[in-house]
Amino acid sequence: MSAPVAGAARRFLARRWAGTCVLLAACAALPGCALLKPPPAPPEPQGATEGTLAPLAVQLEVQAPGELESLLENYLDLGRLRALAPDEPITAAELRRLEAATPAQARALLETEGYFDAQVQVERVSDNPPRVRVTVQPGPRTIVRDVVWGVKGPLQQQLEAGDAGAMAARSALQTNWPLPPGTPFRNAAWGNAKSGALAQLRASGYAAATWESTRAEIDAVDQNAVLWVTAQSGPLFRTGQLRIRGLERQDEKTVRNLADFRPGTPATEQLLLDYQERLQKSGLFDRATVNIDTDPAVADATPVTVRLGELPLQTAIVGLGVSANTGPRATLEHIHRRIFGQRATLRNKFELAQLRQAWEGELTSHALPGLKRNLLGGTLERVESDDDVVQSARLRTGRAYDGERIDRLLFVEVERSTTRNDLGTETAQALSLNAHGTWRDVDNILLPTDGIGLSVQTAVGQARSDNFDGSTRSGPYARAYAKLQWWKPIGEDWYAHTRLELGQVFVRDGLRVPDSQRFRAGGDESVRGYGFRELGPEDDGVTRSGNVLMTASAEIARPLTPRIPGLWWATFVDIGNAADRWGDLEPALGIGAGVRYRSPLGPVSVDLAYGRETRSVRLHLNVGVQF
Repeated sequence: MSAPVAGAARRFLARRWAGTCVLLAACAALPGCALLKPPPAPPEPQGATEGTLAPLAVQLEVQAPGELESLLENYLDLGRLRALAPDEPITAAELRRLEAATPAQARALLETEGYFDAQVQVERVSDNPPRVRVTVQPGPRTIVRDVVWGVKGPLQQQLEAGDAGAMAARSALQTNWPLPPGTPFRNAAWGNAKSGALAQLRASGYAAATWESTRAEIDAVDQNAVLWVTAQSGPLFRTGQLRIRGLERQDEKTVRNLADFRPGTPATEQLLLDYQERLQKSGLFDRATVNIDTDPAVADATPVTVRLGELPLQTAIVGLGVSANTGPRATLEHIHRRIFGQRATLRNKFELAQLRQAWEGELTSHALPGLKRNLLGGTLERVESDDDVVQSARLRTGRAYDGERIDRLLFVEVERSTTRNDLGTETAQALSLNAHGTWRDVDNILLPTDGIGLSVQTAVGQARSDNFDGSTRSGPYARAYAKLQWWKPIGEDWYAHTRLELGQVFVRDGLRVPDSQRFRAGGDESVRGYGFRELGPEDDGVTRSGNVLMTASAEIARPLTPRIPGLWWATFVDIGNAADRWGDLEPALGIGAGVRYRSPLGPVSVDLAYGRETRSVRLHLNVGVQF
C-alpha cells in the first residue's frame, strides 16, 4: 500500500472509530442488550484484492419503514463514509469489513428507538460503483409495561408523616412522567424523562435531589420494558434571609414587600419565579434575578439572593402613531419613580389624536405588605365620534392588588361628562364605589395561545343628569360588565380565539349616568367593520351611548409559513351592539381577515373587515392583548 493511501486509510479509520465508540457507549447503557457478534464477512468479490481501491462514492441504499430509514442513513458507518472521507478512496477489504459490521451497528441504532428484535440484511448490489443495500424488518416496538417508583431521603419521611406538600410533590412527579405504561420506549425519551423528572423534583423545593438508581429492564421476547426509578430527594429547602444586591435609589422595604413570603417557606421554583416576575412588573427595575444557595448544609434557611438593575429615576417617552379608532396621534408620557423622595411613582400621560385628546395622571405607592398599592388618579378627556363630542373629567382614589393570576382594584370615583350632538347638550355626574377584577390563566401573558382571561367590573353610586330634553333626573344606579376570552390550539398550527362581552347599567328611566359608565360598540376591540363608538341606540339618526352591551367574536389563525412562525394570517367574525334595553338590541355583523405579527411586546394586528349594516370595508390596527 502506498504511503498516501495508507495515511488516508488511517485518518478515515480514526474518525470512523471515534463516531462508532460514541454509538456503542450509548447502546451499552440499555439494560438487557446482548453482545452481538458480527456475521462472517461476505465472500470477496471476484477480482478484488487487498490493495484494490474502491471508487470514491460508496452508495448506500436503506430499505426501512418511516423515520428508521433516515436514522440508518445518517448514522451507519457506510452512510457516513462519504462525509468522513469525501476525497479519499478506501480498500476493498475495508469496505467488506464495514459491510460485515453494518448489521450490528443497525441493530444497536434500532434498539435506541425501541426495536430489540430487528432483522437486518446487507448485500452488495453492484461493484462499480460500489452500492450496498441494507434491508431492515424492525419487528414490533417495545412498549413500557410498568414504571416502578421509589423515593428515599427526607421526602419519603415526610410522605410517611402524611405531609400534604410532600404528597403533592410525589403526585406531580408521577403524573407528569412522560413515559407512562403503554407508551413506546425510546432511549432518547428515557433520558429526557429522567432529566425532566429530576428537574421537577428540584423545582418542588428539593434543590439537591439526585437519582439513587435508574434502570430499564427490556424483555426482547415480549417487546416490553419495566422502568425502575428511585430518587434521593435530599432536604427540603426553605427560605432564609433576603440578600438584596444592586439598590441605589429605590427602597429595600419595597423589595421585601414584593417577596410576599415569610422565612421558612418551601423554596420552590414557582415561588422564586413569581417573586422575580413581581419585581420586573413593579416598574422600578429593568432586570431582576432571584436565586437560592443549594448547599444542603443551609437547607433549613437557605439565603435568597436578589440581584437588581434599577430603571432611571425619571423617564420621558414621546410617541407618534396612528390608531384605526382615533386616527393619527402624538403622546408624551413622564414617569417619576420616587417622587419627592417617597416610595411612590407618579405617571402623567398626554395624548393628542385626531379624535381623542386626553390627560391621564396617577400617583401610586410602591408595594405595601400583602402586595397592595394605594393610588390617586385623574383623567381629562375629549372624544369625538361621527355623531357627538364627549368631554369628561374623573378623579379616583383607592387601592390595588396585583397577584400572579388575579388583579383587583377597589376605588371611589367622582365623574362629570358633557355630551354635545345634534340633539343638544347633556350633562351627567356621578359618585360611585367601584370594584374591578381581572383573572387570567394563559400560557403567555403577552402572546397567549392557550388559556382563559376574565375581566369583571361592578359599580354602585348616585347620579344626576341634565338631559337633552331639558329634564333633570337624579337617583341611585348600578353597573356590571364582564369580558371573557378563550384561546385554544386546534390541531397542528391552528389557533382559535373567542371573546364574549356583556354589560348593563341598572338605572331608572330618564336618568343618565356619565358617558364612560354607559356603552357603545364598534372598533378594533369591539365589532370590526364599524367605526370607533359607531354602534349604539339612535335618536333622530344620532348615535349615543346605551345601557346594555353585547359583543362576541370568533377568530381562527395560523402561521403563514413555517419559515416565519411569528407571522400569522387570521379570519374572524364579530357581532354585537349597544342599546337602552335588551329587547331593543339588534346585533351588527362584521367579517374579515388580517395578519398578525407576534412581536416581543405583543401581537400586532392588521385587519380588513366588512360591516354588513353599513356595507363598507374598514381597516383596523391594534397592538397587544387587552384582558
